[in-house]
Amino acid sequence: MSPNEEILQVPWLEPTMGTMSDTTFGIRQITFDCHDPSKLAEFWSAATGCGISADYGDFVMVDSTPALGFQRVEDPTPGKNRMHIDGGGVERETLVERLKGLGATELGTHEAPGLVWTVMQDPEGNEFCVGNPEA
Repeated sequence: MSPNEEILQVPWLEPTMGTMSDTTFGIRQITFDCHDPSKLAEFWSAATGCGISADYGDFVMVDSTPALGFQRVEDPTPGKNRMHIDGGGVERETLVERLKGLGATELGTHEAPGLVWTVMQDPEGNEFCVGNPEA
């Protein structure tokens, strides 16, 4: 960072995550291409406990940090996701069951030293992982 670059304070960054300069790319929203933005936003709203902040019909936003956006597309990209969301809770097994009740599908559970995570899909097939608190 040059001496002339000003450090910006970004409220959603924890102090341990670092700071941002005016040339740093900050993630403010993750957007999903989907068939039914309202249905998928309702799932993620319930999963995260965050409300729906905007509904424009073909684009719906969930008020999480970062925000989640859901935009209608005729044909979402086929094949495996090239990126996914990792999340978790205090009780991974309980959270997995709750997410299944909301419409998610459990694909499998994996272990590594000090880490356990379950791979899941949301109602439109987007993969995400639910890890233990250390994840």
